[in-house]
Amino acid sequence: MAAAVAPAAPAAPAAPPARAPQAKISEAALAAALADVPELARLLEMDPYLKPFAVEFQRRYKKFSEILRNIGENEGGIDKFSRGYETFGIHRCADGGLYCKEWAPGAEGVFLTGDFNGWNPFSYPYKKLDYGKWELYIPPKLDKSVLVPHGSKVKVVITSKSGEILYRISPWAKYVTREVGNVNYDWIHWDPEYPYKFKHSRPKKPRSLRIYESHVGISSHEGKIASYKHFTCNVLPRIKGLGYNCIQMMAIMEHAYYASFGYQVTSFFAASSRYGTPEDLKELVDTAHSMGIIVLLDVVHSHASKNSEDGLNMFDGTDSCFFHSGPRGTHNVWDSKLFAYSNWEVLRFLLSNIRWWLEEYCFDGFRFDGVTSMLYHDHGVGKSFSGDYSEYFGLHVDEDALVYLMLANHLVHTLYPDSITIAEDVSGMPALCSPILQGGGGFDYRLAMAIPDKWIQLLKEYKDEDWNMGNIVYTLTNRRYLEKCIAYAESHDQALVGDKSLAFWLMDAEMYTNMSVLAPFTPVIDRGIQLHKMIRLITHTLGGEGYLNFMGNEFGHPEWLDFPRKGNDESYHYARRQFHLTDDDLLRYKFLNNFDRDMNRLEERCGWLSAPQAHVSEKHEGNKIIAFERAGLLFIFNFHPSKSYTDYRVGTALPGKFKIVLDSDAAEYGGHHRLDHNTDFFSEPFGHNGRPNSLLGSVWTEGW
Repeated sequence: MAAAVAPAAPAAPAAPPARAPQAKISEAALAAALADVPELARLLEMDPYLKPFAVEFQRRYKKFSEILRNIGENEGGIDKFSRGYETFGIHRCADGGLYCKEWAPGAEGVFLTGDFNGWNPFSYPYKKLDYGKWELYIPPKLDKSVLVPHGSKVKVVITSKSGEILYRISPWAKYVTREVGNVNYDWIHWDPEYPYKFKHSRPKKPRSLRIYESHVGISSHEGKIASYKHFTCNVLPRIKGLGYNCIQMMAIMEHAYYASFGYQVTSFFAASSRYGTPEDLKELVDTAHSMGIIVLLDVVHSHASKNSEDGLNMFDGTDSCFFHSGPRGTHNVWDSKLFAYSNWEVLRFLLSNIRWWLEEYCFDGFRFDGVTSMLYHDHGVGKSFSGDYSEYFGLHVDEDALVYLMLANHLVHTLYPDSITIAEDVSGMPALCSPILQGGGGFDYRLAMAIPDKWIQLLKEYKDEDWNMGNIVYTLTNRRYLEKCIAYAESHDQALVGDKSLAFWLMDAEMYTNMSVLAPFTPVIDRGIQLHKMIRLITHTLGGEGYLNFMGNEFGHPEWLDFPRKGNDESYHYARRQFHLTDDDLLRYKFLNNFDRDMNRLEERCGWLSAPQAHVSEKHEGNKIIAFERAGLLFIFNFHPSKSYTDYRVGTALPGKFKIVLDSDAAEYGGHHRLDHNTDFFSEPFGHNGRPNSLLGSVWTEGW
């Protein structure tokens, strides 16, 4: 059983890292670093163990500052530099003509072809400019209309230095589609006469971040690809009702391979057409904003699809246009291409891509995918990060990629100070979520990726009576002071085929037969439902400064997630979310859904995610009890599979009267209703577990 009672006391700061580095730094070098990095002293004050690496922070910050200065001197500033999408690609001019521009440094010639000229490959040649750029102006028709109408197909034709004729999609294409039966995507010129106009302003940055990780394509219970329209009309109201204030949109940037989950991007400026049009996505974001929900894009700048016919690879006939040439340009595990972040035009492309999604679609920030792969030359492959600080500094760090991330964060927060950026980094690089002026990466949050791994490990390898309370608490609280984390019990990774969701690990095959309220409340279902709630609540309350849930997992979605592919006969059966299960009063899924809703609503009221870290007063291995205080609440968890306790004493910082505000054993959550919610609990000045006061209460086991 898990219960939250109020009031409680402030939290203690996180402890410094367990292992101090052995590196040394001279006083002169330290003084120079402090002089060059405006707020480095603040970072070193918070974590003195970073002092030997002050020169590393100095070098990173100076490199960032130098690039920013060069952009100012050569491009008129990052504001202008990040507007590449306003000139590159195809654009309608005021006179009805079209201006076209591409960067293809390895090309011998560049041409535009398409429906508009009967696919003559060479009738509209581009003019060569400096630095590998090419431009073309196409005059309007006699009636002043554009020669290339909205919705028509076009291609860039590249003649390579080796004599090849290559048909390519512009890297700046705003809309691409694939006709049924075709392998490759087509570039569609998108220039609607009446583009979508946003009606609602961006919501204010929320005090606490409760993220609903979403995939439009799987959001229907039907075996098909769902649409932006479907998500807007059917899923957004559910998200709002559940108390989430943020949506993280996956698989939006166009990707040719649906089963890649959106992580093999082919067209970076195009919203995926398999769900609908760009205007449909804009309506989705606008509708979310009208509900007070902010929307983050899952942005993939860590790598790109190796497709050349409809991707960036070999765009100009060489392997070095957007990517590193040779082996360095390939990620061997992901079988994808790696950006050359030090290249001037690659920086323009990526920073403009960031701005495009902020400006054109009004996204409120980003979750940056694959950050660990970007940060290290070995991409973190097969590497187990121990926490030794030497792992995060030195020649093995890809500082070009790190500085790009600093530039991206600088741009995002300069344009929209309330925007949010989240780093998917498993390595735990120090200062990644510290301000750039301190020498940090500038992210607002990082994903607490060790937490879901811990829950899966416990469910896979241990009986719940053997769970170690201290180890659970350590995993949930082991984060850097003042670097915010997004906690989650499971995400899309845990739901994929080959693994199981928490609900499936807990209840497995009995979910097929015993989730009906008319079926017997078996020990497996009972214990599974109760642990599902407890795992999510303790993760939500103890694990970070933000919380994330993958769509459907809040109610224990049955089965796994698997996209159509050859291995499953192209079936959509597992590429869907069965939200209707929570609407059926005869099924127990409603209990988990109700608990998730009320957990979020209580957080909205009390704000524990925006409060300091919790003070854990008890982690009793024999009793399997965890107790802690955060944001004026006292949380008590009983993980024991068979023992309940009456008159159990729990320490607290404050004297006064306490009442139950959330009880996982309540009947509306599928519990056994063994606590009287009308009972008042009074603390007394009796010290317990290092707290000056304590109270007595009943703590029931969950399940049979």
